[in-house]
Amino acid sequence: MRYKELRAFVKYLQQFRHLNDIARVDDNVLRAVFDKKDIFFDLNRSKNLIYMRDDFVKTKFYNAPFDKVLAKKCKKSFIEKIELDSNDKIIRIYCKKRGSYKEESAILQLEFTGRHANAIILDEKGYVLEALHHDFHRDIRPGKPLYPLTPPKKLDKSEIEIDDMEEYLHNIYKKELAKRLSVLKSAKLLQINKQKAKLQKLLASLEKEEDLLGQADEEEKKGQLILANLHRIKPYQKEFKGEDFEGNFINFSLPTEAKTPAMMSDIFFKRAKKLRQKAANIHIQRENLQEKIAFLDKKANLVRSAKRVEDIELLFSKGAKKEARRDKNYERYNIAGYDVYIGKNKRGNVELLKKAKASDIWLHLKDLPSAHVIITTNKQNVPQDVLEQAAKLCASFSVEHPGSYKVDYTQRRNVKPKEGANVEYVKYKTLSVRI
Repeated sequence: MRYKELRAFVKYLQQFRHLNDIARVDDNVLRAVFDKKDIFFDLNRSKNLIYMRDDFVKTKFYNAPFDKVLAKKCKKSFIEKIELDSNDKIIRIYCKKRGSYKEESAILQLEFTGRHANAIILDEKGYVLEALHHDFHRDIRPGKPLYPLTPPKKLDKSEIEIDDMEEYLHNIYKKELAKRLSVLKSAKLLQINKQKAKLQKLLASLEKEEDLLGQADEEEKKGQLILANLHRIKPYQKEFKGEDFEGNFINFSLPTEAKTPAMMSDIFFKRAKKLRQKAANIHIQRENLQEKIAFLDKKANLVRSAKRVEDIELLFSKGAKKEARRDKNYERYNIAGYDVYIGKNKRGNVELLKKAKASDIWLHLKDLPSAHVIITTNKQNVPQDVLEQAAKLCASFSVEHPGSYKVDYTQRRNVKPKEGANVEYVKYKTLSVRI
C-alpha cells in the first residue's frame, strides 16, 4: 500500500480502543477485530494490503511460536496508541493487557515494506518477542533489540482524501479477489485437467472383456493341444508345430521355464485362468477410474464456481496432495486444523469406514447417494463452522446441481456398515447447507 493510504488508514484506526481478537488466518495474513470491526493485514511479500471483507470463514489454524505470542500479548487487549512511522510504511499498535495482579504491554509492528514485509511483536522496551519471519537480511531474534530498517529513498507523503474508509477497504478486497480468483482458477483447472488426462489414458488402455476371454480361450487351447500330444513333445522343446483340433496347422512357443510337457500344459491353463479372472474383474477397475474422473469433474466445477480464494485453496491443501499419493480412493483436506476425508468412489467410502475411529464424525447426504466424509476428532468436540464446511464438501462432491441439501452426521461408532458402502446409522443430527 502507498504511504498516504496507510496514513489515512491509521487515522481511521485511531478511533478504536480494544483489540478484541487477532490471529493468523493464512500464511502471511492477520485478521484483527478492533472493537467489532474485522480488518485483514496481508503481509505477502508480492503485495502488501489492508482490507475488509464480509465473507470470511476460518479454514486454517496456526500454532507456531509467533501465533502463541500474538494471542498472549495482543488478543483481548486495550489499545494505548496506534501510529505510523514518519519515515517508512510501518504501523505500530501499542497493546496493554490488564490482569488481576499486573499489566503487560506489547507493540505489534506491521511492516508493509514490500519483499521484506513482516509482523513483529516487541516488548515495551523495543526488544523482540517474536516475528512472523526471521529473515537472513535482518537480525530478528527474540530477546534482542529490533534494529530499524533502512528507510526508502522516496516516500510519497502527499495527502489522500478517503470519504468512507470501510468502503475503500472493502473495494481493495473486491479488486484483489477478482485478480487472485482468475489466476488461481486457471492454474487449478489446468492441474485438474492434467490429472484427468492421466486417468483417461489409463481408462483407454484397459483391455476389453471379450479380448481377454478370447486370449484365455487361446491359452486353454494350447494347454489342451499339449495334453493331446504329450508323447510327441520333448522336454525343453521351444516350439509346438502341428495340427489343432480342427485340422489346421498351428505353431506357438512353449514356456521355457517348464521342465516337462505336463508342466507346459499347466502353465497354459494357469494363464487362461488368470485371463478369465482379469476379464471378470476389469469392469471394477473401469468403474473405479470412471468414478475418479467424475470426482475430478465435480472438483473442477467447485473451482469454477468458487467465490473465495479459500474455497479453492481448501481443495488443494498440502495435506490433500500427500494423502492422495498414498491412497487414490479418497482425499484429505484440512479445515481449521481438522483433517477431513472424502471418498472419491465406493471403494474409498468403504476404506474410510474402516479407517475412521469410533469418536470421528461421519457425514452423509440425507436419503440420497453420497460420498462418505470423515472428520478426525482426536476425541475433541468439532466446532460448528468445521461441521458446516465439511457438510458443504459432502454435498458438493455428491450432487450435480446447486441447491439446498440436508446432511446427516454422527460419530463413527453409530454407523453400521452393510454390503459394500451401504450403512445404517443412529443418534444422528442434520445440517442444512446450500451449495
